[in-house]
Amino acid sequence: MNWNQVEFEASYGLFSQIPPCETIEIAFSGRSNVGKSSLINKIFNRKSLARVSSMPGKTTTINFFRLEKVRFADLPGYGYAKVSRSEKDRWAGLISNYLHSDREIVLVFQLVDMRHPPTKDDLQMIDYLIDSETPFVIALTKADKLSKKQREERLAALQQEIPCAEQITMVVTSAETGEGMDELRSIIEELAAEELEGPAEE
Repeated sequence: MNWNQVEFEASYGLFSQIPPCETIEIAFSGRSNVGKSSLINKIFNRKSLARVSSMPGKTTTINFFRLEKVRFADLPGYGYAKVSRSEKDRWAGLISNYLHSDREIVLVFQLVDMRHPPTKDDLQMIDYLIDSETPFVIALTKADKLSKKQREERLAALQQEIPCAEQITMVVTSAETGEGMDELRSIIEELAAEELEGPAEE
């Protein structure tokens, strides 16, 4: 895949505005300020494909990007306290409706800040993905902020903090150093290749 050829498609604030699904989709999910926009930009080698802000809760829409046969959905960051109840409800509805829909969501990259235990909202999202049998990979962000010893401690702790951790693929990432990006790209390329090959013949 030519990662530089990714294109921004559109942003939608309401699920009812989103056009019908026409190809496989890969979603990026995570709490506000987990580094989602920075990670997306790093994967695609772009500086401003996804808007990066020091202000949590900046992404209030589902933003769609397209690369070849794959559409990517940047979901609103959840768990940000300093917004109105009605706005929180709108975000929650947008995320919930998208994930509950019959769209061809082949994978969710669930982002978790590696420096801290998963939040209650993180665990709710992981539980939902497990219960709904939605394929997902956990991208552990901000790894560059930890020493080697701290990393080892956090990786060990995450095995206890995350349900079914031993069955979940976790990728250590850093949008600063590029760590883990090749692994995330390989996962995307594998799913894109399966889409191009189409269903196996009986």
